[in-house]
Amino acid sequence: MSVVVQNKNGWVLDHCSLIDRGLSQCVRWRGGQNKEIKCCFRRQCFDALKRPYGANNALNVLSDIEAKDNSLLKHSRKRKRKHVDLNQGEIDALAYHEKVRSFILEGTKCLLEAARPLGYLEDLSRDAGEGEPVPSPDCNLAALCDMAKQLPLADAQDDDDDDDDDEMDVPVQFLPAEGVCSTSHLDLFSKITENKADSAVVVTLMGADYIIPPRTSFLLSDFTRIQPLVHYGKKFDLIVLDPPWENKSVKRSGRYSSLPSTQLKQLPVPLLAAPGCLVVTWVTNKPSLLRFVRDQLYPHWGVQVVAEWFWVKVTTAGEYVFPLDSPHKKPYEVLLLGRYTPPSPSPLPSPHHPRCQEKIEELPVDECRLIVSVPSVFHSQKPSLSEVLRPYVGPRALCLELFARGLQPGWTSWGNEVIKFQHAAYYHLTSANDPADASFGGKM
Repeated sequence: MSVVVQNKNGWVLDHCSLIDRGLSQCVRWRGGQNKEIKCCFRRQCFDALKRPYGANNALNVLSDIEAKDNSLLKHSRKRKRKHVDLNQGEIDALAYHEKVRSFILEGTKCLLEAARPLGYLEDLSRDAGEGEPVPSPDCNLAALCDMAKQLPLADAQDDDDDDDDDEMDVPVQFLPAEGVCSTSHLDLFSKITENKADSAVVVTLMGADYIIPPRTSFLLSDFTRIQPLVHYGKKFDLIVLDPPWENKSVKRSGRYSSLPSTQLKQLPVPLLAAPGCLVVTWVTNKPSLLRFVRDQLYPHWGVQVVAEWFWVKVTTAGEYVFPLDSPHKKPYEVLLLGRYTPPSPSPLPSPHHPRCQEKIEELPVDECRLIVSVPSVFHSQKPSLSEVLRPYVGPRALCLELFARGLQPGWTSWGNEVIKFQHAAYYHLTSANDPADASFGGKM
């Protein structure tokens, strides 16, 4: 069960089950045959008890977290005043933390107390795959996107075979039909790629195996090559962004290329959003970035903030991955939710939209909620928000993720690492008829 607990404070999510849920039906095309396989994300990737960034921190057990956190907060304040003068950014960060601390502390405790009797945390610890190495395939997707900038974008062409459609063809390609095993002709960098089937499929792309969820479309490109997404002809009811924010940690590690916040204004969100679209942005705890999204980015797009949520990261033992009052890193991240309003009355969405004949209703959004989960050991692999956001956009909403690093069933995704976590090395792949047959491993 991917939603373990839901109450007035928010949700406890099983991130790994969220991934597996969309892959319950999976096939592989090989040698002209369609073979059913079983596909599961590797559990050891969610063994947060051994997470490197928590190894040197005293973790706060929720059973007596209040006493420990209050003591740590006082000690942190005293040490800061005695040894270091806080700069303005640190003062703002401390003020923001004190503002939200009580809500996060009490809400997390309530949610985890409800989750413990269900065996969620114990099950994660037991099934984490201890002893198995954590996969680290060398995909080099961002580098491939950079090289692909030298290639021309696919042009839209007239469809002479369809007399009922006077519109231009959008740059879309479909994964091979059943029984066709070659994908070497696919242009992943300048065309939208779709899996229209109701089952996931394992295909070979760029010499490696990837698992593509059902009813999924994606574009593998960088910020400068997003035009095919605009030409896709769809208006989305939900847009989720996970921008590569600039920060010192990312710059030192070189894990991925960051993007200056001011460049985000160039994203064509108004061209992609349907009227009333719910826009959700993952933001770090840096107050200047929160202010930028709230006061500059959203107004620039015509989006009004309606809610502020938090993702709280806990270990498989039900402890914060960092002390709640750590002066360096916090165990939570912020999500800013807003509604898009077009600058002038807009017509109904295009015929591609599933609700083109209906009046789109803006469902009210709860102002403060927590999403609690055990995080992946991989940097920036966020939990899917599809289930927690469905009540606010409706079951037939068209959904888009920008700066994605993985795919979700029924969603459209874009980013320069958009299929990173679809690499077969992250999954256990076995024959559905013979679980002992593990001959479907990913190509490294």
